[in-house]
Amino acid sequence: MNVQTAIDNLRQNSDAIRLLVHDTDDATARRKPDAASWSVLEVVNHLYDEEREDFRAHLDQILHRPDEAWLRIDPEGWVTERGYNGRNLSESLANFLQERQRSLEWLAALPEPDWTATRPAPWGEVSAGDMLAAWVAHDILHLRQLVELKWANTLDVLRPFQVRYAGEW
Repeated sequence: MNVQTAIDNLRQNSDAIRLLVHDTDDATARRKPDAASWSVLEVVNHLYDEEREDFRAHLDQILHRPDEAWLRIDPEGWVTERGYNGRNLSESLANFLQERQRSLEWLAALPEPDWTATRPAPWGEVSAGDMLAAWVAHDILHLRQLVELKWANTLDVLRPFQVRYAGEW
């Protein structure tokens, strides 16, 4: 794995997330296409909590505290438990971007990490490299989700007109 490319991707992904959501109005930020979907606001707050309480924390555990109990998280439960959809988008985005910056600085300051270091996790053995790779991939999954939300919101705004000429989604 090219670690610097992975870190660069984390930086670029946060820029892409910012560009996708920064000027979203309040109603659109809270809108869900259906009951099972998340809103833009929920995605951004999920990313913020994952940044602080999952990826960086678990990577730090693998590298520096492998004998401690695996940190427990509940990303899906936090959406309602922490009231993500009731928050302010500008503040939520700023929180995520600030936390991502902290992560990037933390990653840059790691003194020769052993990316092959492993530890048991609830689903099996996980390495530091696996955790960094999953962190980057997690961003991409939520970028896709944000683009899908932008698509759904765009279709709503353009009604009653059709977008067929643009091509298949």
